[in-house]
Amino acid sequence: MLKTSQFKKILIHLVLIIGVIFTVFPFLWMILTSLKTLSESMAIPPVILPSALQWSNFSVALKKIDFILLYKNTALYAIFTTIGQVVMCTMAGYAFARLDFPFKNIIFILIMSVLMVPGQIFLVPQFQIMNKLRLLNTITALVLPSMFSAMGTFLMRQFFSQIPKELEEAARIDGSGQFKIFFDICLPIVKPGIVTLVITCLLYTWNNLMWPLIVNTLPAKQTLAVGLANMASTGQYTVNFPVYMASALLSIWPMILLFAIFQKQFIESLAQSGMKG
Repeated sequence: MLKTSQFKKILIHLVLIIGVIFTVFPFLWMILTSLKTLSESMAIPPVILPSALQWSNFSVALKKIDFILLYKNTALYAIFTTIGQVVMCTMAGYAFARLDFPFKNIIFILIMSVLMVPGQIFLVPQFQIMNKLRLLNTITALVLPSMFSAMGTFLMRQFFSQIPKELEEAARIDGSGQFKIFFDICLPIVKPGIVTLVITCLLYTWNNLMWPLIVNTLPAKQTLAVGLANMASTGQYTVNFPVYMASALLSIWPMILLFAIFQKQFIESLAQSGMKG
């Protein structure tokens, strides 16, 4: 007879295994589809394993899309947006957590209220602002509206709130000013939060489709997500799914490589952020 504790462990592991299957299976299916022929990808019942690996799908994908240009645009968009969010959100989070100024709580509530509103509502005013600034079809138009994040501010505020006040008091006794306390004492302590913010921002901007699709219509200023969307819409009657899946794999490999390199820091930062009360 299994003990109650053993039965619970087995049940938990079964649930986790099922969750992993549901999570990983679409990605594995994408890889398998990228190596099939068009007829195999559309066969009913579905063909799981390709009869022969069609590596030519990747060469066709490289000919259909200018990946070098799209990589450059997407990287600029992701990197500058991430830098902007790290600077803005860390400073705002520190101010709301450690400083006293008039209407602090009201301002913070107003910022958090942005999370209650669907992001699509902001597309029209943001587009009008970029148009009046004459920034349409530029990388700047992609970056500017994304440089501040209400969620990032909330995350950093939670990390800064956990720093003992005694550290700041000791630094002030030693003659440190506010900026020195922020840069030399507080920022190193909240490094896990910054790592979380960097990775989530990079992932979001790399895969973001809606805003780049609206603000940049010139092919020379489009991102990978827009390039893939345009590729899917070029088929008159059907989509060449193997080539499309090969293109998708070519577009996401930098993020997979990033996670593979920094997975330890990412998991640790998420674990520590989850413990912040």
